[in-house]
Amino acid sequence: MQASPLMRFLGFAGAIVLVLALLAWGIGLDTIKARQVDLIYLGQQHLKLVFISMFFALLVGIPSGILLSRPAAKGIAEYVMQIFNVGNTLPPLAVLALAMVVIGIGDIPAIVALFLASLLPIVRNTYSGLKSVPPSLIEAANGIGMTKLQRLWQVELPNAWPVMLSGIRIATAINVGTAPLAFLIGASSYGELIFPGIYLNDFPTLILGATATALFALILDSLLAWLGRILSPHTA
Repeated sequence: MQASPLMRFLGFAGAIVLVLALLAWGIGLDTIKARQVDLIYLGQQHLKLVFISMFFALLVGIPSGILLSRPAAKGIAEYVMQIFNVGNTLPPLAVLALAMVVIGIGDIPAIVALFLASLLPIVRNTYSGLKSVPPSLIEAANGIGMTKLQRLWQVELPNAWPVMLSGIRIATAINVGTAPLAFLIGASSYGELIFPGIYLNDFPTLILGATATALFALILDSLLAWLGRILSPHTA
């Protein structure tokens, strides 16, 4: 028996409250209050890096996955996929360093590096989702006279959506978790709490930055899961 949306929401809210309570108990309310302005500002900067890089990753990744899934690209799809794998083959620090060398320091190289790190799961899952659409559905769409574009929008993408969403969720988790490293090339994020906390042995500040990053990842993943249930209720 599946849990109702209300029960899922209450469970999620309870988990967030529990994490915040443990955080307040572990490092003290005084530390949280002292860092309140930093938490809000760095949270905004962190989300800006994530949203902008994810926007471009979706803008490039979904159309690329669609093109690679077409019959005309059958022979080159896996080879082209390796190009998108660049951001995942190299360690995140190496990608950030290369972006810094080519572009400079600040938000733009950080966004480029996060974009590259997020690209492969989106392309791969879009491609896999479309290739896994049952041939019988394709034949039925052709049989009723659908054009290729109609078949893509009305048959293929709706059936591929659950797999595509899994890739988007993976890419978002990678993006949120990698964004703190952007601090090393001059971009503001929760890395401004994590890395000074490591260097100065300031464990309350370190834990605060790490917990805030984890909460962001959890909240964004839950929102994407909710979006998946709204757009594909039959797969919920």
